[in-house]
Amino acid sequence: MSSDYCIALQPICNAKMQHVADELLYRSNHLARSSHFVDPMQATARALNAAVYEIGLDKLIGQRSLFFNAPREWLSQKELLPEHQDRLIIEVQNSMRVDSGLVQELKALKEQGYAVALDYFELNDATRPLLEVVDIVKIDLLTLPPEKLQLDAFHDSKVKLLAERVEDLATFNKCRELGFHFFQGFFFAKPQAIRETSKNRGSNRTAQVRILAELQKEEPDYEHLEELLAQDPQLCVLLLKYTNSAMNRGREEITSISQALKRLGMERMRSIVTTLMLASNSPCSRLMMLLTLTKAAMCQQLAKGMKLDERSAFMVGLLSKVDVLMGEKLAVLLQQLPLEKHLVAALLRREGPYGKMLRLVEAFERGSLASKSPKLTQRLNAIYMECRGWSTEILDQAS
Repeated sequence: MSSDYCIALQPICNAKMQHVADELLYRSNHLARSSHFVDPMQATARALNAAVYEIGLDKLIGQRSLFFNAPREWLSQKELLPEHQDRLIIEVQNSMRVDSGLVQELKALKEQGYAVALDYFELNDATRPLLEVVDIVKIDLLTLPPEKLQLDAFHDSKVKLLAERVEDLATFNKCRELGFHFFQGFFFAKPQAIRETSKNRGSNRTAQVRILAELQKEEPDYEHLEELLAQDPQLCVLLLKYTNSAMNRGREEITSISQALKRLGMERMRSIVTTLMLASNSPCSRLMMLLTLTKAAMCQQLAKGMKLDERSAFMVGLLSKVDVLMGEKLAVLLQQLPLEKHLVAALLRREGPYGKMLRLVEAFERGSLASKSPKLTQRLNAIYMECRGWSTEILDQAS
């Protein structure tokens, strides 16, 4: 997907025909009339990036609520959920398999303060349990026209009904008589692209990876973070916009990056950087970030026994996957980093003690340890399990 994507909004009204909410839609460009994407995770991240971090909900929708579609993988990843729980409504697609895991994930979202809507919902024995855990049910009138609707089961629950694809006033009036609470369709308004979000987004991906690495430390260095942020003007602007958004109204205006860091805190910074990296024009995903952090942590653990610098080992492990993470050649990226020559040699040619360390971890990743001793294999397995757990926890806490 190109980096000049944008978002569109389609208004949602209540029974009094008042504009009370909007649905957030991804567009590959401002001329596109529908969503076209390959990776739903990346499309969701891009749409939220533009809405929450680039523009800000206050400017985008005022005091209204915002619906956004979330794929199944998104639901359990707390680090991907933005703040503003009271303003966001997470839409769950009807194509998701309904099982106990999905029900628990929706309950967890509710406990965090998010409202949940079921999109294109059809009531049957498999989907009925969802009525106990969601707030809004969206019914597609092209699939189920008003005269065929059976709404008694919905009226017995606490869910509110939203009629989708309401094309004319007569249909609106009919649905209102049937007890629908919200309405969405061309009778009220067509989706409108937000031209302000259609732009070629350029950011310093190297700085973002280094920022993310710094944020994983138990005690990140604020001064070092400021230096890294100074290398990514786009991220700086987004952070200042975000900290000065409506959620902070009434406090002093933030005018410096150091102030923004102190207000946002490390956890929120992780969330923002993670979202930006997912939204970028690269193959980056949560899975790749998990693999990358796990490898970096394994290198750090091995460094202890090899009498190598642990921080350098972590950075080498992190950067060894940075070309895949960012979709750029490693040699080009390393030219932008102030690394010592022996670390560059380890990354490019697997030379020296750090190169040996990398070869060992990569052999473990490939399952190519037949020539190694059982004791070493057992140790690497233990290190992997510890580092995988740490990496998962780090990403889960980044919310």
